[in-house]
Amino acid sequence: MLMLGLHYRWESLGVVLLHVALVAVGVAGLGIAGLGIDFLRSAVDPRSPPPRWPLGIAPPADWPPWRVVILIAIGVVALALLNAGLRYAAAVSSAHFSQRVLVRLRSDVYDKLQRLSFRFFDASESSSLINRAAGDVQAVRTFVDGVLVRVLIVGLTLLIYLIYMLRVHVLLTLACLAASPLLWIGSVWFSRVVQPAYRQAAELVDRAISTLVENVQGAHVVKGFSREPEEIAKFQVANDRIRRQRESIFWQVSVFQPIMGGLTQVNMLVLIGYGGYLVIQGQIPLGAGMFVMANLLHEFANQVGNITNIANTIQTSLIGAQRVFEVIDTPEEITSPENAVALPRAKGELRFENVAFGYVMDRPVLEDVSFVIQPGECIGIAGETGSGKSTLLALISRFYDPTHGAIYLDGHKLTQLDLGDLRRNIGIVFQESFLFSNTVAANIAFGHPDATPAQIEQAARLAAAEPFICELPDQYDTLIGEHGSNLSGGQRQRLAIARALLLDPPILVLDDATAAVDPETEHEIQQAVDSARERRTTILVSNRVSTLRRADRILVLQRGRIVESGSHDELMRTRGYYHRLAELQFGDLLESSAQ
Repeated sequence: MLMLGLHYRWESLGVVLLHVALVAVGVAGLGIAGLGIDFLRSAVDPRSPPPRWPLGIAPPADWPPWRVVILIAIGVVALALLNAGLRYAAAVSSAHFSQRVLVRLRSDVYDKLQRLSFRFFDASESSSLINRAAGDVQAVRTFVDGVLVRVLIVGLTLLIYLIYMLRVHVLLTLACLAASPLLWIGSVWFSRVVQPAYRQAAELVDRAISTLVENVQGAHVVKGFSREPEEIAKFQVANDRIRRQRESIFWQVSVFQPIMGGLTQVNMLVLIGYGGYLVIQGQIPLGAGMFVMANLLHEFANQVGNITNIANTIQTSLIGAQRVFEVIDTPEEITSPENAVALPRAKGELRFENVAFGYVMDRPVLEDVSFVIQPGECIGIAGETGSGKSTLLALISRFYDPTHGAIYLDGHKLTQLDLGDLRRNIGIVFQESFLFSNTVAANIAFGHPDATPAQIEQAARLAAAEPFICELPDQYDTLIGEHGSNLSGGQRQRLAIARALLLDPPILVLDDATAAVDPETEHEIQQAVDSARERRTTILVSNRVSTLRRADRILVLQRGRIVESGSHDELMRTRGYYHRLAELQFGDLLESSAQ
Protein backbone atom coordinates (compact mmCIF):
# COMPACT_ATOMS: atom_id res chain seq x y z
CA MET A 1 0.00 0.00 0.00
CA LEU A 2 2.92 2.31 0.58
CA MET A 3 3.90 1.73 -3.05
CA LEU A 4 0.38 2.70 -4.03
CA GLY A 5 0.73 5.89 -2.01
CA LEU A 6 4.06 6.62 -3.71
CA HIS A 7 2.47 6.09 -7.12
CA TYR A 8 0.05 8.92 -6.33
CA ARG A 9 2.56 11.00 -4.36
CA TRP A 10 2.05 14.19 -6.37
CA GLU A 11 -1.74 14.04 -6.24
CA SER A 12 -1.62 13.23 -2.52
CA LEU A 13 0.90 16.04 -1.94
CA GLY A 14 -1.48 18.48 -3.61
CA VAL A 15 -4.32 17.32 -1.35
CA VAL A 16 -2.11 17.65 1.74
CA LEU A 17 -0.89 21.14 0.80
CA LEU A 18 -4.43 22.37 0.19
CA HIS A 19 -5.56 21.09 3.59
CA VAL A 20 -2.52 22.59 5.30
CA ALA A 21 -3.18 25.93 3.60
CA LEU A 22 -6.78 25.66 4.80
CA VAL A 23 -5.59 25.12 8.38
CA ALA A 24 -3.10 27.99 8.15
CA VAL A 25 -5.81 30.35 6.90
CA GLY A 26 -8.08 29.19 9.73
CA VAL A 27 -5.40 29.92 12.32
CA ALA A 28 -4.76 33.32 10.71
CA GLY A 29 -8.49 34.05 10.95
CA LEU A 30 -8.46 33.17 14.64
CA GLY A 31 -5.41 35.37 15.12
CA ILE A 32 -7.11 38.37 13.51
CA ALA A 33 -10.26 37.78 15.56
CA GLY A 34 -8.10 37.64 18.71
CA LEU A 35 -6.36 40.82 17.58
CA GLY A 36 -9.77 42.49 17.32
CA ILE A 37 -10.57 41.46 20.89
CA ASP A 38 -7.28 42.89 22.15
CA PHE A 39 -7.80 46.15 20.24
CA LEU A 40 -11.34 46.61 21.57
CA ARG A 41 -10.12 45.85 25.09
CA SER A 42 -7.37 48.47 24.83
CA ALA A 43 -9.81 50.98 23.30
CA VAL A 44 -12.25 50.51 26.20
CA ASP A 45 -9.59 50.28 28.91
CA PRO A 46 -6.42 52.26 28.11
CA ARG A 47 -4.66 50.53 31.00
CA SER A 48 -4.88 47.18 29.11
CA PRO A 49 -1.80 45.97 27.19
CA PRO A 50 -1.80 47.19 23.57
CA PRO A 51 -2.53 44.62 20.86
CA ARG A 52 0.41 42.80 19.30
CA TRP A 53 0.10 43.60 15.61
CA PRO A 54 1.40 40.94 13.19
CA LEU A 55 4.93 41.60 11.94
CA GLY A 56 4.87 44.84 13.93
CA ILE A 57 2.76 46.54 11.26
CA ALA A 58 0.19 48.65 13.13
CA PRO A 59 -2.37 51.09 11.71
CA PRO A 60 -1.53 54.80 11.99
CA ALA A 61 -1.83 56.08 15.56
CA ASP A 62 -4.21 58.88 14.52
CA TRP A 63 -6.82 56.46 13.11
CA PRO A 64 -10.09 56.45 15.01
CA PRO A 65 -11.06 53.09 16.58
CA TRP A 66 -13.97 52.51 14.17
CA ARG A 67 -11.59 52.62 11.19
CA VAL A 68 -9.31 50.01 12.79
CA VAL A 69 -12.32 47.81 13.56
CA ILE A 70 -13.42 48.05 9.91
CA LEU A 71 -9.89 47.10 8.79
CA ILE A 72 -9.91 44.06 11.09
CA ALA A 73 -13.40 43.11 9.87
CA ILE A 74 -12.23 43.32 6.24
CA GLY A 75 -9.33 41.02 7.13
CA VAL A 76 -11.71 38.53 8.78
CA VAL A 77 -14.05 38.56 5.75
CA ALA A 78 -11.15 38.21 3.28
CA LEU A 79 -9.76 35.23 5.19
CA ALA A 80 -13.26 33.72 5.41
CA LEU A 81 -13.63 33.95 1.62
CA LEU A 82 -10.16 32.47 1.12
CA ASN A 83 -11.07 29.73 3.60
CA ALA A 84 -14.22 28.90 1.61
CA GLY A 85 -12.27 28.74 -1.66
CA LEU A 86 -9.58 26.51 -0.17
CA ARG A 87 -12.21 24.28 1.45
CA TYR A 88 -13.88 23.79 -1.95
CA ALA A 89 -10.55 23.09 -3.68
CA ALA A 90 -9.51 20.65 -0.94
CA ALA A 91 -12.83 18.78 -1.13
CA VAL A 92 -12.67 18.49 -4.94
CA SER A 93 -9.02 17.40 -4.95
CA SER A 94 -9.68 14.82 -2.19
CA ALA A 95 -12.64 13.37 -4.09
CA HIS A 96 -10.67 13.26 -7.35
CA PHE A 97 -7.70 11.63 -5.65
CA SER A 98 -9.73 9.00 -3.80
CA GLN A 99 -11.70 8.06 -6.93
CA ARG A 100 -8.50 7.67 -8.95
CA VAL A 101 -7.12 5.33 -6.30
CA LEU A 102 -10.40 3.39 -6.22
CA VAL A 103 -10.56 2.97 -10.01
CA ARG A 104 -6.89 1.97 -10.17
CA LEU A 105 -7.30 -0.67 -7.47
CA ARG A 106 -10.43 -2.17 -8.95
CA SER A 107 -8.72 -2.35 -12.34
CA ASP A 108 -5.65 -3.98 -10.78
CA VAL A 109 -7.74 -6.59 -8.96
CA TYR A 110 -9.83 -7.34 -12.06
CA ASP A 111 -6.72 -7.50 -14.24
CA LYS A 112 -5.07 -9.91 -11.81
CA LEU A 113 -8.17 -12.11 -11.62
CA GLN A 114 -8.09 -12.42 -15.41
CA ARG A 115 -4.50 -13.66 -15.29
CA LEU A 116 -4.73 -16.09 -12.39
CA SER A 117 -4.92 -19.81 -13.06
CA PHE A 118 -7.91 -22.08 -12.57
CA ARG A 119 -6.19 -23.50 -9.49
CA PHE A 120 -6.66 -20.15 -7.73
CA PHE A 121 -10.38 -20.10 -8.55
CA ASP A 122 -10.73 -23.74 -7.49
CA ALA A 123 -9.53 -22.74 -4.02
CA SER A 124 -11.54 -19.49 -3.76
CA GLU A 125 -15.20 -18.73 -3.22
CA SER A 126 -16.66 -16.49 -5.92
CA SER A 127 -18.56 -14.45 -3.31
CA SER A 128 -15.32 -13.75 -1.44
CA LEU A 129 -13.60 -12.60 -4.64
CA ILE A 130 -16.54 -10.33 -5.48
CA ASN A 131 -16.41 -8.84 -1.99
CA ARG A 132 -12.68 -8.24 -2.31
CA ALA A 133 -13.03 -6.54 -5.69
CA ALA A 134 -15.83 -4.30 -4.39
CA GLY A 135 -15.93 -3.72 -0.62
CA ASP A 136 -12.32 -4.48 0.27
CA VAL A 137 -10.99 -2.29 -2.55
CA GLN A 138 -13.00 0.54 -0.99
CA ALA A 139 -11.18 -0.19 2.28
CA VAL A 140 -7.81 0.22 0.58
CA ARG A 141 -8.94 3.52 -0.89
CA THR A 142 -9.94 4.53 2.63
CA PHE A 143 -6.45 3.61 3.86
CA VAL A 144 -4.66 5.70 1.23
CA ASP A 145 -7.04 8.65 1.48
CA GLY A 146 -8.10 8.35 5.12
CA VAL A 147 -4.83 7.19 6.66
CA LEU A 148 -1.72 7.95 4.61
CA VAL A 149 -2.95 11.37 3.44
CA ARG A 150 -4.85 12.12 6.65
CA VAL A 151 -1.82 11.36 8.83
CA LEU A 152 0.21 13.95 6.92
CA ILE A 153 -2.61 16.47 7.17
CA VAL A 154 -3.10 15.89 10.90
CA GLY A 155 0.65 15.98 11.56
CA LEU A 156 1.16 19.26 9.69
CA THR A 157 -1.99 20.73 11.24
CA LEU A 158 -0.73 19.96 14.74
CA LEU A 159 2.64 21.46 13.79
CA ILE A 160 0.96 24.73 12.71
CA TYR A 161 -1.04 24.84 15.96
CA LEU A 162 2.08 24.10 17.98
CA ILE A 163 4.12 26.84 16.30
CA TYR A 164 1.43 29.45 17.00
CA MET A 165 0.98 28.31 20.59
CA LEU A 166 4.73 28.35 21.25
CA ARG A 167 4.89 31.91 19.91
CA VAL A 168 2.26 32.90 22.48
CA HIS A 169 3.97 31.28 25.50
CA VAL A 170 6.32 28.29 25.61
CA LEU A 171 5.66 27.08 29.17
CA LEU A 172 1.88 27.47 28.80
CA THR A 173 1.98 25.40 25.61
CA LEU A 174 4.02 22.62 27.22
CA ALA A 175 1.73 22.58 30.27
CA CYS A 176 -1.42 22.43 28.14
CA LEU A 177 -0.07 19.53 26.08
CA ALA A 178 1.27 17.48 29.00
CA ALA A 179 -1.50 14.87 28.62
CA SER A 180 -0.99 14.49 24.85
CA PRO A 181 1.51 11.57 25.02
CA LEU A 182 -1.14 9.54 26.85
CA LEU A 183 -3.53 10.21 23.98
CA TRP A 184 -1.02 8.95 21.41
CA ILE A 185 -0.13 5.85 23.42
CA GLY A 186 -3.80 5.09 24.02
CA SER A 187 -4.61 5.37 20.31
CA VAL A 188 -1.83 2.94 19.32
CA TRP A 189 -2.85 0.47 22.04
CA PHE A 190 -6.52 0.61 21.07
CA SER A 191 -5.81 0.03 17.37
CA ARG A 192 -4.03 -3.21 18.24
CA VAL A 193 -6.76 -4.37 20.60
CA VAL A 194 -9.60 -4.05 18.08
CA GLN A 195 -7.81 -5.48 15.02
CA PRO A 196 -8.96 -9.12 15.57
CA ALA A 197 -12.56 -7.91 15.91
CA TYR A 198 -12.39 -6.14 12.56
CA ARG A 199 -10.91 -9.22 10.88
CA GLN A 200 -13.72 -11.39 12.25
CA ALA A 201 -16.29 -8.86 11.01
CA ALA A 202 -14.83 -9.05 7.48
CA GLU A 203 -15.01 -12.85 7.55
CA LEU A 204 -18.64 -12.75 8.70
CA VAL A 205 -19.52 -10.40 5.82
CA ASP A 206 -17.87 -12.86 3.41
CA ARG A 207 -20.04 -15.68 4.75
CA ALA A 208 -23.21 -13.61 4.42
CA ILE A 209 -22.38 -12.67 0.83
CA SER A 210 -21.59 -16.32 0.07
CA THR A 211 -25.03 -17.32 1.37
CA LEU A 212 -26.65 -14.59 -0.73
CA VAL A 213 -24.81 -15.55 -3.93
CA GLU A 214 -25.58 -19.25 -3.47
CA ASN A 215 -29.27 -18.54 -3.01
CA VAL A 216 -29.47 -16.27 -6.04
CA GLN A 217 -27.72 -18.87 -8.20
CA GLY A 218 -29.71 -21.76 -6.74
CA ALA A 219 -33.10 -20.02 -6.54
CA HIS A 220 -34.82 -22.78 -8.56
CA VAL A 221 -33.55 -25.44 -6.12
CA VAL A 222 -34.66 -23.45 -3.07
CA LYS A 223 -38.13 -22.90 -4.49
CA GLY A 224 -38.36 -26.44 -5.83
CA PHE A 225 -37.91 -27.85 -2.32
CA SER A 226 -39.93 -25.08 -0.59
CA ARG A 227 -36.93 -24.09 1.50
CA GLU A 228 -37.54 -20.33 1.43
CA PRO A 229 -38.29 -19.99 5.19
CA GLU A 230 -35.19 -21.97 6.17
CA GLU A 231 -32.96 -19.99 3.80
CA ILE A 232 -34.38 -16.70 5.09
CA ALA A 233 -33.63 -17.84 8.64
CA LYS A 234 -30.12 -18.91 7.61
CA PHE A 235 -29.40 -15.49 6.09
CA GLN A 236 -30.88 -13.76 9.14
CA VAL A 237 -28.50 -15.71 11.39
CA ALA A 238 -25.56 -14.54 9.25
CA ASN A 239 -26.83 -10.95 9.43
CA ASP A 240 -27.28 -11.16 13.20
CA ARG A 241 -23.71 -12.36 13.62
CA ILE A 242 -22.47 -9.35 11.65
CA ARG A 243 -24.68 -7.04 13.74
CA ARG A 244 -23.40 -8.45 17.03
CA GLN A 245 -19.80 -8.19 15.89
CA ARG A 246 -20.27 -4.60 14.68
CA GLU A 247 -22.02 -3.69 17.94
CA SER A 248 -19.11 -5.17 19.90
CA ILE A 249 -16.67 -3.01 17.93
CA PHE A 250 -18.92 0.03 18.34
CA TRP A 251 -19.08 -0.56 22.11
CA GLN A 252 -15.28 -0.66 22.37
CA VAL A 253 -14.94 2.53 20.30
CA SER A 254 -17.70 4.24 22.30
CA VAL A 255 -15.89 3.49 25.56
CA PHE A 256 -12.48 4.52 24.27
CA GLN A 257 -13.40 7.85 22.67
CA PRO A 258 -14.91 9.48 25.82
CA ILE A 259 -11.82 8.47 27.79
CA MET A 260 -9.64 10.20 25.21
CA GLY A 261 -12.02 13.17 25.23
CA GLY A 262 -11.73 13.43 29.01
CA LEU A 263 -7.95 13.59 28.75
CA THR A 264 -8.21 16.48 26.29
CA GLN A 265 -10.27 18.45 28.82
CA VAL A 266 -7.30 18.34 31.19
CA ASN A 267 -5.50 20.57 28.68
CA MET A 268 -8.36 23.10 28.82
CA LEU A 269 -8.28 23.17 32.64
CA VAL A 270 -4.56 23.96 32.54
CA LEU A 271 -5.19 26.77 30.05
CA ILE A 272 -7.94 28.33 32.18
CA GLY A 273 -5.83 28.17 35.33
CA TYR A 274 -2.32 28.94 34.16
CA GLY A 275 -3.35 30.93 31.08
CA GLY A 276 -5.75 33.08 33.10
CA TYR A 277 -2.96 33.85 35.52
CA LEU A 278 -0.66 34.91 32.65
CA VAL A 279 -3.38 37.19 31.20
CA ILE A 280 -3.88 38.85 34.58
CA GLN A 281 -0.12 39.32 34.87
CA GLY A 282 -0.07 40.86 31.39
CA GLN A 283 2.33 38.22 30.03
CA ILE A 284 -0.01 37.10 27.23
CA PRO A 285 -2.84 38.97 25.50
CA LEU A 286 -6.44 37.98 26.13
CA GLY A 287 -7.49 37.80 22.47
CA ALA A 288 -4.44 36.82 20.39
CA GLY A 289 -3.23 34.71 23.30
CA MET A 290 -5.89 33.19 25.56
CA PHE A 291 -8.78 33.28 23.06
CA VAL A 292 -6.78 31.81 20.17
CA MET A 293 -5.12 29.16 22.35
CA ALA A 294 -8.51 28.06 23.70
CA ASN A 295 -9.71 27.57 20.13
CA LEU A 296 -6.50 25.83 19.10
CA LEU A 297 -6.68 23.48 22.08
CA HIS A 298 -10.23 22.64 21.06
CA GLU A 299 -9.00 21.97 17.52
CA PHE A 300 -6.04 20.10 18.98
CA ALA A 301 -8.49 17.83 20.79
CA ASN A 302 -10.38 17.34 17.51
CA GLN A 303 -7.16 16.37 15.76
CA VAL A 304 -6.37 13.90 18.53
CA GLY A 305 -9.88 12.56 17.96
CA ASN A 306 -8.94 12.30 14.30
CA ILE A 307 -5.92 10.27 15.33
CA THR A 308 -8.26 7.91 17.19
CA ASN A 309 -10.44 7.67 14.10
CA ILE A 310 -7.35 7.08 11.98
CA ALA A 311 -6.32 4.26 14.31
CA ASN A 312 -9.83 2.85 13.94
CA THR A 313 -9.69 3.28 10.15
CA ILE A 314 -6.29 1.61 10.01
CA GLN A 315 -7.78 -1.58 11.42
CA THR A 316 -10.80 -1.69 9.10
CA SER A 317 -8.77 -0.75 6.04
CA LEU A 318 -5.79 -2.96 6.84
CA ILE A 319 -8.00 -6.03 7.01
CA GLY A 320 -9.55 -5.12 3.66
CA ALA A 321 -6.15 -4.22 2.21
CA GLN A 322 -4.65 -7.54 3.26
CA ARG A 323 -7.48 -9.36 1.50
CA VAL A 324 -7.11 -7.25 -1.66
CA PHE A 325 -3.35 -7.61 -1.84
CA GLU A 326 -3.63 -11.35 -1.22
CA VAL A 327 -5.23 -11.39 -4.68
CA ILE A 328 -2.91 -8.83 -6.29
CA ASP A 329 0.22 -10.51 -4.87
CA THR A 330 -0.85 -14.05 -5.77
CA PRO A 331 1.81 -15.48 -8.12
CA GLU A 332 0.64 -16.27 -11.63
CA GLU A 333 1.18 -19.98 -12.22
CA ILE A 334 0.27 -20.08 -15.90
CA THR A 335 2.13 -17.46 -17.95
CA SER A 336 3.87 -17.09 -21.29
CA PRO A 337 7.60 -17.80 -20.94
CA GLU A 338 10.28 -15.33 -21.92
CA ASN A 339 11.12 -15.71 -25.62
CA ALA A 340 7.87 -17.61 -26.11
CA VAL A 341 7.38 -19.43 -29.40
CA ALA A 342 4.80 -17.69 -31.56
CA LEU A 343 2.26 -19.97 -33.21
CA PRO A 344 -0.27 -17.87 -35.14
CA ARG A 345 -1.88 -20.89 -36.85
CA ALA A 346 -1.26 -24.43 -35.63
CA LYS A 347 -1.44 -27.53 -37.82
CA GLY A 348 -3.25 -29.33 -35.01
CA GLU A 349 -0.93 -32.18 -33.97
CA LEU A 350 -1.23 -32.88 -30.24
CA ARG A 351 1.03 -35.26 -28.32
CA PHE A 352 0.84 -36.34 -24.68
CA GLU A 353 4.00 -37.91 -23.24
CA ASN A 354 3.72 -39.65 -19.86
CA VAL A 355 1.45 -36.92 -18.52
CA ALA A 356 0.40 -36.98 -14.87
CA PHE A 357 -1.65 -34.41 -13.01
CA GLY A 358 -3.47 -33.92 -9.72
CA TYR A 359 -5.40 -31.02 -8.24
CA VAL A 360 -4.11 -32.03 -4.80
CA MET A 361 -0.71 -33.49 -3.96
CA ASP A 362 -0.67 -37.30 -3.68
CA ARG A 363 -4.12 -37.53 -5.32
CA PRO A 364 -3.44 -37.96 -9.06
CA VAL A 365 -6.28 -37.48 -11.52
CA LEU A 366 -4.23 -38.48 -14.59
CA GLU A 367 -1.34 -40.96 -14.57
CA ASP A 368 1.12 -41.85 -17.34
CA VAL A 369 -1.16 -40.67 -20.17
CA SER A 370 0.43 -40.89 -23.63
CA PHE A 371 -1.18 -40.56 -27.07
CA VAL A 372 -0.89 -38.64 -30.34
CA ILE A 373 -3.63 -36.86 -32.27
CA GLN A 374 -2.87 -36.21 -35.93
CA PRO A 375 -3.88 -32.95 -37.65
CA GLY A 376 -7.50 -33.16 -38.79
CA GLU A 377 -8.22 -36.29 -36.73
CA CYS A 378 -11.37 -36.55 -34.61
CA ILE A 379 -10.79 -38.17 -31.23
CA GLY A 380 -13.49 -39.25 -28.81
CA ILE A 381 -12.75 -39.52 -25.08
CA ALA A 382 -14.97 -41.65 -22.84
CA GLY A 383 -14.77 -42.76 -19.25
CA GLU A 384 -16.66 -42.96 -16.01
CA THR A 385 -17.25 -39.89 -13.84
CA GLY A 386 -13.99 -38.73 -12.25
CA SER A 387 -11.76 -40.59 -14.70
CA GLY A 388 -10.05 -37.35 -15.81
CA LYS A 389 -11.78 -36.50 -19.10
CA SER A 390 -12.40 -32.81 -18.43
CA THR A 391 -9.02 -32.52 -16.72
CA LEU A 392 -7.33 -33.75 -19.87
CA LEU A 393 -9.05 -31.00 -21.88
CA ALA A 394 -8.05 -28.41 -19.28
CA LEU A 395 -4.41 -29.42 -19.76
CA ILE A 396 -4.68 -29.01 -23.55
CA SER A 397 -5.83 -25.41 -23.11
CA ARG A 398 -3.16 -24.97 -20.43
CA PHE A 399 -5.59 -24.02 -17.71
CA TYR A 400 -3.22 -26.16 -15.61
CA ASP A 401 0.28 -27.53 -16.21
CA PRO A 402 1.04 -31.25 -15.81
CA THR A 403 2.81 -32.29 -12.64
CA HIS A 404 4.81 -34.77 -14.72
CA GLY A 405 5.41 -35.33 -18.41
CA ALA A 406 4.76 -32.90 -21.23
CA ILE A 407 2.16 -31.95 -23.84
CA TYR A 408 3.21 -30.86 -27.33
CA LEU A 409 1.42 -28.90 -30.05
CA ASP A 410 3.02 -29.18 -33.49
CA GLY A 411 6.22 -30.35 -31.79
CA HIS A 412 6.39 -27.48 -29.30
CA LYS A 413 5.88 -27.92 -25.56
CA LEU A 414 2.79 -26.04 -24.47
CA THR A 415 4.88 -24.33 -21.79
CA GLN A 416 7.13 -22.89 -24.55
CA LEU A 417 4.27 -21.33 -26.52
CA ASP A 418 2.81 -17.87 -26.19
CA LEU A 419 -0.26 -18.41 -24.02
CA GLY A 420 -2.47 -16.14 -26.14
CA ASP A 421 -1.45 -17.92 -29.36
CA LEU A 422 -2.10 -21.32 -27.78
CA ARG A 423 -5.62 -20.50 -26.66
CA ARG A 424 -6.50 -18.72 -29.91
CA ASN A 425 -5.66 -21.98 -31.70
CA ILE A 426 -8.18 -23.89 -29.58
CA GLY A 427 -11.92 -23.43 -29.76
CA ILE A 428 -13.44 -24.91 -26.63
CA VAL A 429 -17.09 -25.64 -25.85
CA PHE A 430 -17.57 -26.32 -22.16
CA GLN A 431 -20.08 -28.74 -20.70
CA GLU A 432 -21.93 -25.80 -19.15
CA SER A 433 -22.24 -23.20 -21.89
CA PHE A 434 -21.81 -19.88 -20.13
CA LEU A 435 -23.41 -16.95 -21.93
CA PHE A 436 -23.19 -13.28 -21.03
CA SER A 437 -26.07 -10.85 -20.51
CA ASN A 438 -25.73 -9.34 -23.96
CA THR A 439 -27.02 -9.78 -27.49
CA VAL A 440 -26.82 -13.04 -29.41
CA ALA A 441 -24.30 -11.47 -31.79
CA ALA A 442 -22.11 -10.17 -28.95
CA ASN A 443 -22.03 -13.63 -27.34
CA ILE A 444 -20.99 -15.30 -30.59
CA ALA A 445 -18.35 -12.61 -31.19
CA PHE A 446 -17.01 -12.70 -27.62
CA GLY A 447 -13.61 -14.06 -28.70
CA HIS A 448 -13.52 -11.91 -31.86
CA PRO A 449 -15.18 -8.55 -31.07
CA ASP A 450 -14.20 -7.12 -34.49
CA ALA A 451 -16.05 -9.83 -36.42
CA THR A 452 -18.37 -8.62 -39.15
CA PRO A 453 -22.08 -9.51 -39.15
CA ALA A 454 -21.42 -11.83 -42.09
CA GLN A 455 -18.76 -13.73 -40.12
CA ILE A 456 -21.06 -14.02 -37.10
CA GLU A 457 -23.88 -15.37 -39.27
CA GLN A 458 -21.52 -17.85 -40.95
CA ALA A 459 -20.42 -19.19 -37.54
CA ALA A 460 -24.08 -19.49 -36.50
CA ARG A 461 -24.86 -21.47 -39.67
CA LEU A 462 -21.94 -23.84 -39.07
CA ALA A 463 -23.20 -24.40 -35.51
CA ALA A 464 -26.78 -25.02 -36.73
CA ALA A 465 -27.87 -22.06 -34.60
CA GLU A 466 -29.25 -19.84 -37.36
CA PRO A 467 -32.77 -21.38 -37.52
CA PHE A 468 -33.64 -20.62 -33.89
CA ILE A 469 -31.82 -17.25 -33.96
CA CYS A 470 -34.04 -16.13 -36.84
CA GLU A 471 -37.10 -16.95 -34.71
CA LEU A 472 -35.97 -14.66 -31.86
CA PRO A 473 -37.68 -11.24 -31.55
CA ASP A 474 -34.66 -9.23 -32.69
CA GLN A 475 -32.70 -12.12 -34.19
CA TYR A 476 -28.96 -11.47 -33.69
CA ASP A 477 -29.69 -8.29 -31.71
CA THR A 478 -31.89 -10.11 -29.19
CA LEU A 479 -30.77 -9.61 -25.61
CA ILE A 480 -30.43 -12.87 -23.75
CA GLY A 481 -30.74 -13.13 -19.98
CA GLU A 482 -28.00 -13.87 -17.50
CA HIS A 483 -26.32 -17.19 -18.36
CA GLY A 484 -28.71 -17.41 -21.34
CA SER A 485 -31.60 -18.23 -19.01
CA ASN A 486 -34.23 -17.51 -21.67
CA LEU A 487 -32.73 -20.08 -24.07
CA SER A 488 -32.95 -23.86 -24.02
CA GLY A 489 -29.93 -26.01 -23.22
CA GLY A 490 -29.49 -26.99 -26.85
CA GLN A 491 -29.72 -23.39 -28.02
CA ARG A 492 -27.08 -22.34 -25.51
CA GLN A 493 -24.79 -25.14 -26.66
CA ARG A 494 -25.16 -24.17 -30.32
CA LEU A 495 -24.33 -20.55 -29.51
CA ALA A 496 -21.27 -21.79 -27.61
CA ILE A 497 -20.21 -23.84 -30.64
CA ALA A 498 -20.71 -20.80 -32.88
CA ARG A 499 -18.59 -18.75 -30.48
CA ALA A 500 -15.80 -21.32 -30.72
CA LEU A 501 -16.03 -21.57 -34.52
CA LEU A 502 -15.96 -17.83 -35.19
CA LEU A 503 -12.19 -17.78 -34.62
CA ASP A 504 -11.83 -20.66 -37.12
CA PRO A 505 -9.57 -22.56 -34.70
CA PRO A 506 -7.48 -25.47 -36.01
CA ILE A 507 -8.38 -27.42 -32.86
CA LEU A 508 -11.96 -27.83 -31.64
CA VAL A 509 -12.64 -29.22 -28.16
CA LEU A 510 -16.13 -30.17 -26.97
CA ASP A 511 -16.55 -31.16 -23.33
CA ASP A 512 -19.69 -33.30 -23.08
CA ALA A 513 -21.63 -30.85 -25.23
CA THR A 514 -24.60 -33.23 -25.57
CA ALA A 515 -24.75 -34.44 -21.96
CA ALA A 516 -27.94 -32.66 -20.87
CA VAL A 517 -30.00 -32.36 -24.05
CA ASP A 518 -32.82 -34.36 -25.59
CA PRO A 519 -32.19 -36.74 -28.54
CA GLU A 520 -33.50 -34.28 -31.13
CA THR A 521 -31.24 -31.49 -29.84
CA GLU A 522 -28.37 -33.97 -29.61
CA HIS A 523 -28.86 -34.81 -33.28
CA GLU A 524 -28.81 -31.11 -34.20
CA ILE A 525 -25.63 -30.53 -32.18
CA GLN A 526 -24.01 -33.61 -33.75
CA GLN A 527 -24.78 -32.23 -37.19
CA ALA A 528 -23.24 -28.92 -36.16
CA VAL A 529 -20.13 -30.75 -34.90
CA ASP A 530 -19.89 -32.79 -38.11
CA SER A 531 -19.87 -29.63 -40.22
CA ALA A 532 -17.48 -27.88 -37.84
CA ARG A 533 -14.89 -30.67 -37.64
CA GLU A 534 -13.90 -30.41 -41.29
CA ARG A 535 -10.25 -29.39 -41.63
CA ARG A 536 -9.79 -29.34 -37.84
CA THR A 537 -8.42 -31.52 -35.11
CA THR A 538 -11.48 -32.31 -33.02
CA ILE A 539 -11.70 -33.75 -29.51
CA LEU A 540 -15.09 -34.95 -28.27
CA VAL A 541 -15.54 -35.75 -24.58
CA SER A 542 -18.74 -37.69 -24.06
CA ASN A 543 -20.27 -40.84 -22.68
CA ARG A 544 -22.92 -40.94 -25.40
CA VAL A 545 -22.06 -43.64 -27.89
CA SER A 546 -24.15 -41.87 -30.53
CA THR A 547 -21.67 -38.98 -30.30
CA LEU A 548 -18.49 -41.03 -29.84
CA ARG A 549 -19.07 -43.38 -32.78
CA ARG A 550 -18.54 -40.43 -35.15
CA ALA A 551 -14.91 -40.11 -34.00
CA ASP A 552 -12.00 -41.59 -35.96
CA ARG A 553 -10.57 -42.97 -32.74
CA ILE A 554 -11.86 -43.31 -29.18
CA LEU A 555 -9.80 -43.22 -25.98
CA VAL A 556 -11.28 -44.70 -22.82
CA LEU A 557 -10.03 -43.33 -19.49
CA GLN A 558 -10.31 -45.26 -16.25
CA ARG A 559 -8.89 -43.95 -12.97
CA GLY A 560 -6.73 -41.49 -14.87
CA ARG A 561 -5.22 -44.00 -17.30
CA ILE A 562 -5.99 -44.88 -20.92
CA VAL A 563 -7.30 -48.45 -20.85
CA GLU A 564 -8.82 -48.70 -24.34
CA SER A 565 -8.03 -47.11 -27.70
CA GLY A 566 -9.50 -47.72 -31.14
CA SER A 567 -12.39 -47.01 -33.48
CA HIS A 568 -16.01 -47.66 -32.54
CA ASP A 569 -16.04 -51.04 -34.29
CA GLU A 570 -12.70 -52.08 -32.77
CA LEU A 571 -13.79 -51.20 -29.24
CA MET A 572 -17.10 -52.99 -29.68
CA ARG A 573 -15.15 -56.16 -30.44
CA THR A 574 -12.93 -55.85 -27.33
CA ARG A 575 -16.03 -56.01 -25.10
CA GLY A 576 -14.52 -53.64 -22.52
CA TYR A 577 -15.88 -50.46 -20.92
CA TYR A 578 -16.95 -48.95 -24.24
CA HIS A 579 -18.88 -52.09 -25.17
CA ARG A 580 -20.65 -52.05 -21.79
CA LEU A 581 -21.47 -48.37 -22.34
CA ALA A 582 -23.03 -49.21 -25.71
CA GLU A 583 -25.01 -52.07 -24.18
CA LEU A 584 -26.44 -49.77 -21.51
CA GLN A 585 -27.55 -47.24 -24.12
CA PHE A 586 -28.52 -49.50 -27.02
CA GLY A 587 -28.93 -52.91 -25.40
CA ASP A 588 -32.14 -53.86 -27.21
CA LEU A 589 -30.80 -52.77 -30.58
CA LEU A 590 -27.57 -54.73 -30.08
CA GLU A 591 -29.48 -57.87 -29.14
CA SER A 592 -31.81 -57.62 -32.13
CA SER A 593 -28.88 -57.03 -34.51
CA ALA A 594 -27.08 -60.03 -33.02
CA GLN A 595 -30.14 -62.23 -33.65
